[in-house]
Amino acid sequence: MKKRKQMIFQRLAALAVILLSGAQYVAAQSSAGIDQATSEVNSYVDPISNLIIAIGAVVGLIGGVRVYIKWQSGDQDTQKAIMGWFGACLFLILVGVVIKSFFG
Repeated sequence: MKKRKQMIFQRLAALAVILLSGAQYVAAQSSAGIDQATSEVNSYVDPISNLIIAIGAVVGLIGGVRVYIKWQSGDQDTQKAIMGWFGACLFLILVGVVIKSFFG
């Protein structure tokens, strides 16, 4: 009877060692995957934020031309157009900067 208990204990100990080593392997693999995903996301941050800033510049130029045309034609909504144009440009530029600072 004592021998049987000892054999059961040895088997349980061997099973525990196998499970713990397997869990360690899985944790190491998931950590490597997380590190790889982090590096991929960080590699996309600079191009995306530069693209957003470039889009902001294009929107700014187009909006500036539209405001100039309204101003030259004597339209009464010129101030409203200026505020909308300025707000859109400011928003796009700030989004580009915030993305860089948040992920960089």
